[in-house]
Amino acid sequence: MAGRLLFLAHRLPYPPDKGDRIRSWHMLEYLSRHWEIDLGCLSDDPTDFDHLPKLRDYCADIRCEPVGSGLVPAMRALWRARPGRPLTLGWFHSAALQGWVRERHAARRHDAIFAYSSAMAPFVMALPPGARRVLDLVDVDSEKWLAYAAASRLPQRAVWAREARTLLAFERRAAAAFDHTILVSKEEAQRFVELAPETAERVDYVDNGVELARFDPAIGYPSPYDGAGPALVFTGTMDYRPNVEAVRWFAQQVMPLLRAMEWPAGVPQFHIVGARPNDAVRALAALPGVFVTGRVPDTRPYIAHAAAAVAPLQIARGIQNKVLESMALARPVVASPAAFEGVRAQPGRDLLVADGAEAWAATLRAVLLGHHPGIGAAGRVAVQRGHDWAATLRRLDPLLERRLVGAS
Repeated sequence: MAGRLLFLAHRLPYPPDKGDRIRSWHMLEYLSRHWEIDLGCLSDDPTDFDHLPKLRDYCADIRCEPVGSGLVPAMRALWRARPGRPLTLGWFHSAALQGWVRERHAARRHDAIFAYSSAMAPFVMALPPGARRVLDLVDVDSEKWLAYAAASRLPQRAVWAREARTLLAFERRAAAAFDHTILVSKEEAQRFVELAPETAERVDYVDNGVELARFDPAIGYPSPYDGAGPALVFTGTMDYRPNVEAVRWFAQQVMPLLRAMEWPAGVPQFHIVGARPNDAVRALAALPGVFVTGRVPDTRPYIAHAAAAVAPLQIARGIQNKVLESMALARPVVASPAAFEGVRAQPGRDLLVADGAEAWAATLRAVLLGHHPGIGAAGRVAVQRGHDWAATLRRLDPLLERRLVGAS
């Protein structure tokens, strides 16, 4: 064993059924092979506690503190708001977890600390110096809030702009307090260095991967579709704003163009597959050819039997797991420029990139008429080459095993 590691996450890192949990789970599982791990995390879902037995197989000790959902964290964020302080920190505040972190760190004398997301950085910054410290910002979240502000009206625009400004200032302070800060892709790391040039020597990246054995096109699944027309699929958590805006745009702007075309094997159908669809998403099911599933036991059959997977995100940070998973299952993927960023693949060969409703409709028509017969197989090869967790996670090892001179 390399030593004792304190692993902190803003959500329980299991099950790996959404973006942040996919990354945190694979990191935890990989690090548990080399480190004795104490896990401290937060929970916004009571069912999280059902998964603690699974995590105990990988951790010496676990503390999971509930932080509530909906209005509870929102009110806590407002209550703890201070000039210059991002609301994010209040949203994920837990005095109970902070106390456990202090006590456990003092008792165990951890050799290294890994903080997953900027929300967990304060829990580490309150500790005395000594252990190696690595912060995974994952994405430059402040840029996401900036994008929200640009797409919103007052008063929300002012709130999101303030969050972008204050969170960036905190991200810079946090990066200065850790030995190393990592992000989800080379492009995201470069963007953070542009915004915080003083962090350049401390910033690196660990690409997202995909579980290739699980997302294997050789696995057989019964089709979940009725076969009335070629299926286009979008997967994701459907109360997350970028996902909501993506499917609304696609259903309202692209699907009418597709349905107006002549099709030899039936009109395309759009299937929105994912948990917690909000009212705006559920309302899309009233549109012709649009289907909303809600939570499903397994998204893989929906991807595996789709004629194409679509990722029309207009706001996106980092690497989209939905893109990697669909490519791993050898399905043709059409992505927006934002959803393609960070994916180690060649557009036109491994996947297709489209921008604007007319371009999306034309690209999908070409796919559905068989004009890109090898693109699914090429996508699988691309993720095998560039997004295998077994390779990407090895970049963590040297970061956790060395300290920078003068790091606090």
